[in-house]
Amino acid sequence: MNGSVLHEDLVAGMRDVIPLMLGIVPFALVAGIAAVDAGLTLAEAVGLSVIVFAGASQLAAIDLLGSNAPLAVVIGTAAVINLRMVMYSASIAPHFADYARRTRAALAYLLTDQAYALSVAEYERNDDRSRWRYYLGAAASLWVVWQIGTVVGVVVGAGVPDAWGLTFAVPLVFLALLVPAMKDRPTTAAGLAGGAVAVVAAGLPLNLGLLVGAVSGIAVGLLTEARTR
Repeated sequence: MNGSVLHEDLVAGMRDVIPLMLGIVPFALVAGIAAVDAGLTLAEAVGLSVIVFAGASQLAAIDLLGSNAPLAVVIGTAAVINLRMVMYSASIAPHFADYARRTRAALAYLLTDQAYALSVAEYERNDDRSRWRYYLGAAASLWVVWQIGTVVGVVVGAGVPDAWGLTFAVPLVFLALLVPAMKDRPTTAAGLAGGAVAVVAAGLPLNLGLLVGAVSGIAVGLLTEARTR
């Protein structure tokens, strides 16, 4: 314990995630600003953030809600964007197999790209780490910062005149997420195909363009990966 009230593995997770906060904070602020622009109240924005807790799908959901898309389309789009979490879960699940179901459910709720990547890498380097404590240290820290950032974004966004046009921040955030992810043929093909289809399908009824684009991108990515094997 090294004299600390918190377990050293919990503290290690909290410490290791700090550098990633540089990208999380502005992302959360944009999510809050986008929520205000879509007409959500502070309570609605915080509720959405707590329930969804997934950056890209949260922004997509906010955009669709602001466009008065049907709830089924909003939920479907968010689910498709978050399909990668299924792969993350399958990968990290063996590390949590011995824990109680309630514990695993709580840890699953906190799953993010950053928490997954940090934890899996640390487990490979240090087999003595407490799995759940290290993961919780990183994942819970991300959750707290994300919620605070979203609230600040809502408050800031509510005080910014409409003439400033802060909606440009949302596509910029998506571009910032997309470009680093396009690091091989399958991901590049998925990104280009998904973006192109979403633009072409923007006029579809019920605001289905984003959902169609997401599904198309995933399909093209999987097909490209199968061909390159």
